[in-house]
Amino acid sequence: MREAVIFDTHAYVKKLKAVGFTEEQSEVQTEALSELIEEGLATKRDLRELDVALQTNIKELEVALRTDI
Repeated sequence: MREAVIFDTHAYVKKLKAVGFTEEQSEVQTEALSELIEEGLATKRDLRELDVALQTNIKELEVALRTDI
């Protein structure tokens, strides 16, 4: 199960507008960043699960290699 990443889009739009972005620029930037976060951001949990799977694969390969030798 994938962890949810909290991204406050409203606060981000407000921050962008505060430094001079227009409403439209702020919304487009926020939407693009939100999509990137949802589609491609790996969480710490994702990385831990990948590490466990990788370590398991390495152990299985070591056993198979020792058997073949």
